[in-house]
Amino acid sequence: MRRVLYSVAMSLDGFIAGPNGEYDWIPHDPTFDWSGFMGRFDTMLVGRKTFAAASGGGPGFTMRTYVFSRTLTLPKESKAILVRDDAAGVVAKLRAEPDGKDIWLMGGGELFQSLLDAGQVDAIELGVCPVLLGTGIPFLPSGGTQRNLSLIRSEQRSSGIVMLSYRC
Repeated sequence: MRRVLYSVAMSLDGFIAGPNGEYDWIPHDPTFDWSGFMGRFDTMLVGRKTFAAASGGGPGFTMRTYVFSRTLTLPKESKAILVRDDAAGVVAKLRAEPDGKDIWLMGGGELFQSLLDAGQVDAIELGVCPVLLGTGIPFLPSGGTQRNLSLIRSEQRSSGIVMLSYRC
């Protein structure tokens, strides 16, 4: 079965984006192997807000991309696949595909929360950045349920980012 990995950067105070969806606060890490990271995935899952914030040239949108939204209308030139209902069911079908790489849940705390609640997230890969934003889009929306996770690995980067991986 293919795995769904929620891989995201987070400020030390728990935000995955600034108040307007900005991510320019994430420190540059010259040792991060972006090509190697992207090579692990062939499918990306994003919510409406993440898609809108990153669609202006985000490098991940070259792979098969599913956008989850009940209100969004995709531009005609978009190659993304719009999912309006049953996010968990769609992701379960993607995970059951016989061939393929891991699936990247790129961002969006609300989509992450719904897929986590449905048992459709296998691991969380979190880059904790040495930044305090004070406000923004939280890692998880309020009102979630407690989950106990298992630490898979941790690594401190020269940029000050601490990489944490947890099994759900």
